[in-house]
Amino acid sequence: MKEITKEVYLKWYEEMQFWRKFEDKLAALYIQQKVRGFLHLYNGQEAVLAGALHAMDLSKDKMITAYRNHVQPIGMGVDPRRVMAELLGKATGTSMGLGGSMHIFSKEKGFYGGHGIVGGQIPLGAGLAFADKYFETGGVTMTYFGDGAARQGSLHEAFNMAMLWKLPVVFIVENNGYAMGTSVERTANHTDIWKLGLGYEMPCGPVDGMNPVKVAEAMHEAIERARRGDGPTFLEMKTYRYRGHSMSDAQHYRTKEEVEEYKKIDPITQVLDIIKENKYASDEEIEAIDQRVKDLVEECEKFAEESPYPDLNVMYDVVYAQENYPFLPHKL
Repeated sequence: MKEITKEVYLKWYEEMQFWRKFEDKLAALYIQQKVRGFLHLYNGQEAVLAGALHAMDLSKDKMITAYRNHVQPIGMGVDPRRVMAELLGKATGTSMGLGGSMHIFSKEKGFYGGHGIVGGQIPLGAGLAFADKYFETGGVTMTYFGDGAARQGSLHEAFNMAMLWKLPVVFIVENNGYAMGTSVERTANHTDIWKLGLGYEMPCGPVDGMNPVKVAEAMHEAIERARRGDGPTFLEMKTYRYRGHSMSDAQHYRTKEEVEEYKKIDPITQVLDIIKENKYASDEEIEAIDQRVKDLVEECEKFAEESPYPDLNVMYDVVYAQENYPFLPHKL
């Protein structure tokens, strides 16, 4: 695995801090009704992404996930200004403002959504991996889903075929404790979701999803297995979200004390503590990182606010395809 150096810790801190502040800004914009529909935030789960990116080869690996999907494309290299513009429904967004919060997408950067159907992305991730195997690209697909989606039948069908065909895919369940407002303990008679892989003789196991180092190590092993042609791995990232399932979630199913306990192992704080303990950066340098993060978030907001809304005709251009449709000219 690539060494986890001083530079990696500083990069992790800046990126995770940016992801957190970026979504904090989205929460504020949602309250102002500038972000419409649903808004599912990733606060607390940043180590799962940071560790995975360290282990991935972004020149050929892919990622697909559910609707808690704003920071993943940014990590994969998508311009964060365009991500924020998409959330505000602007023409400069990643899908010209037509996808919104739950459907960020970038084929160019290997990020394949952003899916609103619970568990729907699991077989799609296996399909992306099938394409990599068929065309011998050497790429591996990271297929993410939540603990609620682990109860979907599509998971079992995808697991079975992925093992049968030895597909280059890593299945990752981000177990943040609650499927919407339902705790894991209430959705099945077992709480170790990773054990679902045992029924398919798929390598599987739990991972500390609050620690980017642990995530990177587990992901590296899984990715290398897939790249060798040995097939999939199923990892359960034990993590936690500090905000509700979505912005409309009143969170009556858990206590404030529970949330505060998990904040004691915040992944950003863990990384910052290591930076300070090892004197990787001075207080002034950390303040400079924080200022860069703040400035970039403000730049993203300004870009999104000042961008135009898409032309009404665009909505029809992505629906109607026949050449003889007489009512609207096609621009796409």
